[in-house]
Amino acid sequence: MTVNIERRRLVVGGTLGLGALMLPIGRGLAAEILAAKGFTHNVASGEPGPDSMLLWTRYVPAAGVDEVRLEAEVSLDRDFTRVVSGGSMRTGAYRDWTAKVIVDGLQPGTAYWYRFVAPDGGKSPVGRTKTLPVGDVDSFGLGLFSCSNLPMGWFNAYAHAAERDDLDLWLHVGDYIYEYGIASYKNNDLVAGRETMPAHDREMISLLDYRLRFACYRADPDLQKLHQMAPMIALWDDHEITNDSWEGGAANHQPATEGDWNTRRAAAMQAYREWLPVSEEPWKAYHIGTLATLYRTESRVLARTRPASAELTKAHQASNPDVALASFRDGAWRDPTATMLGSEQESWLAQELKRNAAASTWQMVGMGTIIGRTLMPEETPGWVRPEAGEAAVNKFKRDVRASKLGLPMWMDRWDGYPAARSRLLNAAQQADADLVMLSGDSHNAWAYSLAEDGRPAGVEFACHAVTSHGIEGQLGKDPKNIAAAFVATNPELVWGDTRHRGYMMIDVRPQRITGEWLFLQTVKARSTALAGVHRMSAERGRREFSTD
Repeated sequence: MTVNIERRRLVVGGTLGLGALMLPIGRGLAAEILAAKGFTHNVASGEPGPDSMLLWTRYVPAAGVDEVRLEAEVSLDRDFTRVVSGGSMRTGAYRDWTAKVIVDGLQPGTAYWYRFVAPDGGKSPVGRTKTLPVGDVDSFGLGLFSCSNLPMGWFNAYAHAAERDDLDLWLHVGDYIYEYGIASYKNNDLVAGRETMPAHDREMISLLDYRLRFACYRADPDLQKLHQMAPMIALWDDHEITNDSWEGGAANHQPATEGDWNTRRAAAMQAYREWLPVSEEPWKAYHIGTLATLYRTESRVLARTRPASAELTKAHQASNPDVALASFRDGAWRDPTATMLGSEQESWLAQELKRNAAASTWQMVGMGTIIGRTLMPEETPGWVRPEAGEAAVNKFKRDVRASKLGLPMWMDRWDGYPAARSRLLNAAQQADADLVMLSGDSHNAWAYSLAEDGRPAGVEFACHAVTSHGIEGQLGKDPKNIAAAFVATNPELVWGDTRHRGYMMIDVRPQRITGEWLFLQTVKARSTALAGVHRMSAERGRREFSTD
């Protein structure tokens, strides 16, 4: 039985045992959860290659069985009369009954249908996937997603994308789930019928917490359909673990009440790798013939150094903030040991860019956070909504004060790691690469023409959120004016939108790459109606956005 969040608030499967009856959801729903058997969460595929694919499902057997063997079948037709590949795997409660298998012997650039078969002959829903092409490629379609906060709205972006027939691959650049407890949300942020588990007030911290949350998100019918229709390459950002995470901790991790950071991090990483069609490799390159190379990166929990947020706060609190901020700008902020990727991944990416730029046109780097330089416009404190309060006004005033001295708004993204940012952009320039950054995290839509040492370094398509609120939630000014102020303040920023939720379509061709931001009319009700689109392109060799 494949379940979804429409038919019940959530279904987890048979891994919880009697402990589920102690959850705050009550005995009735707990009993319903324990009754879920069979293929509970549809199918998914990922980690595409020219001749291989990773397939995913979840299967909960009858009570009393502690392990089960599944068979995967891959066919050229949906009726499975031309089965060409397959594989087998075992799963059990030790991996939350999720199963992954890599199938080989496939043909490049080919669409396939796949399914799983249980020991009793029961079959999973049928999924569609597609291998990566080789040689010369005329076009490639990539769907880009970020920041999917289930309690805040419907996954209409997923539903809209799943109906398209012009996309070859999904790329999710993070915040696939959110770790917040219910107490973190304001009442007017929540959408009826979008409850999540665990349902307690605190954040997720244990393996059970993370598994429950993934089970709830993956029960959403639109997310299931998205995974069912095309392969996904996914990377985590911070909310798959907790807010503003780094190698040694996170802004939202308090050891006194939430335990050991490494234990929590390991639990989050395990659940992520169980529930998504991803490999165990921390980073990877995917070759799309001679057209492009796509890079999956890791910039949150394996080697990222602590953001300089605390030092910036101290500078603002000094008796002479301008002097302290200037000292911070010239010192701690520029520390060359600060890194987003870690030295091993930095070296790997630089070498890959150098190697692949000569073999494929576009070098597309999937990244959790924005690399484009962004300062706070001077006008923003006067635009704060009255209900946001004095604290919000003061926060924007501090951001403006820092921006006047050349310091960015957020220490938690690449802006907070300027030496590391320069190393990455210099590596792209030295490789003579047509660099395309594909990023998320900010919840709003942005386009940057990136520069380093006064020379063009590439372009960045920064994706808006599937559901999460953006900066417009605190500002009462017309979003068009807000975006215009950001563009006027930031030389690298060429366009922005602070109004809409949705997703992006990236159309990749030999001479031009085009990004299309698709804006949904609403996320508060289930609808795929669009409010509009915005397109921007970059020409091969220009390394900046076209102005036509």
